[in-house]
Amino acid sequence: MQLSGLLDLVSSDPSLARALQAPTAASLDLSAPAGLRPFVLAGLARQGRTVLAVTATGREAEDLVDALGSVMDPHRVALFPSWETLPHERLSPRADTVGRRLAVLRRLAHPSSDDPATGPVDVVVAPVRSIQQPQVPGLGDLEPVELRPGQDIDGGLDAVVRRLVDISYARVELVEKRGEFAVRGGILDVFPPTEEHPVRVELWGDTVEEVRFFKVSDQRSLHVAEHGLWAPPCRELLLTPQVRARAKALAATHPELADILDKVADGTPVEGMEAFAPVLADELRLLIDELGPDASVVVCDPEKVRTRAHDLVRTSQEFLDASWSTAAVGGVAPIDLGAAAYRTLVDVRDHAAQIGLPWWTVTPFTADEDLEDDAVVLAAQQATAYRGETDRAVQDLRGWLA
Repeated sequence: MQLSGLLDLVSSDPSLARALQAPTAASLDLSAPAGLRPFVLAGLARQGRTVLAVTATGREAEDLVDALGSVMDPHRVALFPSWETLPHERLSPRADTVGRRLAVLRRLAHPSSDDPATGPVDVVVAPVRSIQQPQVPGLGDLEPVELRPGQDIDGGLDAVVRRLVDISYARVELVEKRGEFAVRGGILDVFPPTEEHPVRVELWGDTVEEVRFFKVSDQRSLHVAEHGLWAPPCRELLLTPQVRARAKALAATHPELADILDKVADGTPVEGMEAFAPVLADELRLLIDELGPDASVVVCDPEKVRTRAHDLVRTSQEFLDASWSTAAVGGVAPIDLGAAAYRTLVDVRDHAAQIGLPWWTVTPFTADEDLEDDAVVLAAQQATAYRGETDRAVQDLRGWLA
């Protein structure tokens, strides 16, 4: 349901209007009930800003994305999920998580003008875990595999297969999971991590004839994929020649890690290889570095976000110390992976200030505008929680309608 008309009404509130008239203010603390957060974010996006909304948990981020889709174009709102694993844990994040993350980064760096689902994004919603975790730079520049009906493929199907392997898709006999692809004659099946169903591409020679979704259960074709195939990479650490060379050198000096590094050096994706990103990539950056200069960070419920961020840093450090002390000889870690550890929220905010990104908060607690220069209290209160009292809800609705 679209309630975009409410945005005009809410934005006319004098306090909120005054705040939105200064979208580049370096710091601003808004006091408002949780129900006003989507309006604050959408109003800020109206000012031409790319907004990064930070929540305490992934569930809160998903709920906020749904709410934003009711007051603005849902295609211009994107969720940037966090890994299910710790940065230095020898487990790889799921392909669908990585694909959704890379799809957002691609939209920020190179938005498409043909498909709203891959077009420009105004609001990125991320749990605090995502903004604390350093990542390999330039992920938004990784090109997805794109195929559309009528397109002539340079190099034919073999070139597409090589490209899918390069961006870490696994070739299988029968596609069943995200991040897999299969080839049967002139038919290419691909399961992009961002799609609900896998995609079947039928070719006539080197020309794409038809692109359809199909069901995993019985492999039967479904409806036409209107915008064709759009398959982003499935890993955030691609096995480029430079990465493979570094892995080979590290395997020679650290034989105790050869079980992973030898496979990486051979160009074979292996579980947990992302943990070695600090030593295999040139550098690691934060999500806020990918937003661009016309962006703002808005922390929703900062008290909960700070608590969650502190817990993540502590847990991550304890895990890093324990795992590498056990694996190392004499209690000394063989390779320092500390660069991948979660940053503290203070460090992230300081970095945002260094690169010129405004840092706003929206808290349900009331601030004192007389004591705090950068505090704004919005004239609103939390909606009544009826908790199953249908009669009272209906009575209130009748009163408002009257």
